Amino acid sequence: MYDMYKVFIVDDEPFIIEGLYDIVDWSSFGMEIVGHAGNGQAALNALSAQPVDILITDISMPLMNGLDLIREVRRLQPELKVMILSGFNEFEYLKEGMQLGIENYLLKPINVEELESTLSNTASKLDHTESPQADDAYGIQILKDNILHRWLTGQIAATEFEERARFMNLSLEATDVAVAVLRDKDKGQTSGMFERVEGMLKDKPQLNVFHDMDGDLVIVANVDGNEDEKQKLMDGLQVISDVISVTHPAVRIGAGGLMKGLYHAPVSYEEAKKALQYVMIYPDLKVIDHAILDRCGNSAATFFIDWREYSKLILSRNTEQLADRIRMDFEQHRHGLTPGELQNTALEVVIRFKMELESIKHSDESAIYQQGLRLVLDSATFDELVRALQQVGSQTIQSLLQDLKNPIVNQVLQHIDKHYAEELSLKLLGAHYHLHPVYLGQLFHKETGETFAEYINKYRIERAKEQLRNTNLKVHEIARNVGYWETGYFYKQFRKYVGISPTDFKVFG
Repeated sequence: MYDMYKVFIVDDEPFIIEGLYDIVDWSSFGMEIVGHAGNGQAALNALSAQPVDILITDISMPLMNGLDLIREVRRLQPELKVMILSGFNEFEYLKEGMQLGIENYLLKPINVEELESTLSNTASKLDHTESPQADDAYGIQILKDNILHRWLTGQIAATEFEERARFMNLSLEATDVAVAVLRDKDKGQTSGMFERVEGMLKDKPQLNVFHDMDGDLVIVANVDGNEDEKQKLMDGLQVISDVISVTHPAVRIGAGGLMKGLYHAPVSYEEAKKALQYVMIYPDLKVIDHAILDRCGNSAATFFIDWREYSKLILSRNTEQLADRIRMDFEQHRHGLTPGELQNTALEVVIRFKMELESIKHSDESAIYQQGLRLVLDSATFDELVRALQQVGSQTIQSLLQDLKNPIVNQVLQHIDKHYAEELSLKLLGAHYHLHPVYLGQLFHKETGETFAEYINKYRIERAKEQLRNTNLKVHEIARNVGYWETGYFYKQFRKYVGISPTDFKVFG
């Protein structure tokens, strides 16, 4: 029997500490949490008497911040492994953290997969001594991964991104951008793939490669481009595919469009991710260009579904209303489109169900949708087509409900969906469902992985983003529409979850 690696957590937000205790099976990494503190000074006092192997610390804390804590503890224990918890606006701190030597910085709210991946890597380092040079390279790549991921998911403002890109010496001087995503369905055989791709691109500074939070490899091409340039990129992706397939036969590559302007990169990234979903329909294609989807009959021109409404019904786990909505939408267009167009739309809906579920669960859910695609393709009548989609919708929600052991939480989620613009609190909902508000809050956090406040804010911000995109309402009107009576607080929460202000989002989003 071997000793567990000892972990110490420092954060001034108690629910972060509680969450870290609960969301990870620490023993599976050969680790145990041996203590925690709410500020750097209390942590230093504890660590002076109790050496540990891993320190997980917030940066911004009272009495002593995380960086000062790291400096002081390293005097006691130079080989200590450190992970930093970070907000969005602490880049200067993070640069200093890199110089101190850290395993990763984790953006709040914490991505469980990223945390577990970092713990696994850290355990390996503790098991086997690595050279400082390897540690430095790993740390720099982690920083690069986070910056590029936030850029491609629209979570970083323009000036903030440009500052970080300069710091990382990223080549982003050209006017246009295209994104490709590499995914290995055989997750157990991904070893060496990043190094192989990076080696192939080392003499091409206009191409940057990184890991995103889904575990995919992403290539960002920054070029002064036209369609000829896009064809060169596609040819290059085919070469990468041919080389990588020798050792990683399950790799598929999705390619987004060539976009004018760096800040349209998230569109190309989303297209590349979506193209990858179509491997279920085109299993023989190893490189899937998003443009081929239109040429193969999946034109967005015939896509009549308001996906935002479907997304809300999925999030609130409302199977009955989702089934009704599917039938209503397809009945409405039953006589205006050809059977082929209806079927193509149905295939698109299946793909979007898959993407929606995977974005919530952060896992590969292909098995659910293989059958759904087959049912759509085999539908001989209109009613069979609708029933196939209703079944896929039901299975999507059932997959989410399986993660909820308590029916009260499901009722709370549906209540939030209907009443998010009204006053909502654990006290009010606790009275409604005859539960103590503290117990309800613990139950909600355990079942959803988020605190009640986090979930409410994220849900409201998503609704606000829809109104910012699709209406001419003023920001303060939208704030009230989604449940924020203080416009200043709305701005603070919007920037926290989106990375830019509502005003900038309305212009650039």
